[in-house]
Amino acid sequence: MRHFPPRRIVCLTEETVETLYLLGEQDRIVGVSGYAVRPPRVRREKPRVSAFISADIPKILALQPDLVLAFSDLQADIVADLVRAGVAIHVFNQRDLAGILAMIRTLGAIVGATERADQLATNFERRLASIASTPRPAPRPKVYFEEWDDPLISGIGWVSELIEIAGGEDVLPKLRFQQAARDRIISPDTVRDTAPDVILASWCGKKVVADRIRKRPGWSGIPAVHNDRIVEIKSPLILQPGPAALTDGLDAIVKALWPGQS
Repeated sequence: MRHFPPRRIVCLTEETVETLYLLGEQDRIVGVSGYAVRPPRVRREKPRVSAFISADIPKILALQPDLVLAFSDLQADIVADLVRAGVAIHVFNQRDLAGILAMIRTLGAIVGATERADQLATNFERRLASIASTPRPAPRPKVYFEEWDDPLISGIGWVSELIEIAGGEDVLPKLRFQQAARDRIISPDTVRDTAPDVILASWCGKKVVADRIRKRPGWSGIPAVHNDRIVEIKSPLILQPGPAALTDGLDAIVKALWPGQS
């Protein structure tokens, strides 16, 4: 890293972009993921240099970053190319709520905003605790979360935790401990047998088609299908492990589970 705190940061995923904006450190960002949409102004202000598992390496190098922020093994090939080019990298790998909060605090320390980051994370912790302690009528609705439709993939760690904070019961809670998507592939019969009251779907970058879910063989008797409680949550709100999931993502889950309450 040529400077500390780094002056020229490239963010290869959305959550670090949003966190830096929330910390007031957005001027350090010189390049972002094409999926970065929060805050909306980022699309006007910052050049896009990557998708999720691919990136324009020459474009990144031309920006002369002091630091590139990446996420998980899925970006390992991009990271390897940048490391070979002599770029400093920090790879986050948060998979649960504690990890998201740690990411915020770590990123704050990296950019010299330790106190602001700690305050931001503390505010999120209070928000989660407040929503978790909100009285809800019994019984807790049983919830199935679908990340992908073919094959069926469920069970992201932080989403499972957010479902519980929102007052729901994740019907496949053990999947939250599986990091790789291939380890969270499930059969349609497995979902049918859990009889969820609510189906939440976020098909990683493509629009959810509720009618396709309804028409799956054997699913017509699932309470969520029978009672028309299939709810799409937009990918940018729930599939990135960062501030969006703790705010608008959680609010969307609460609204889906408790539509009659404010």
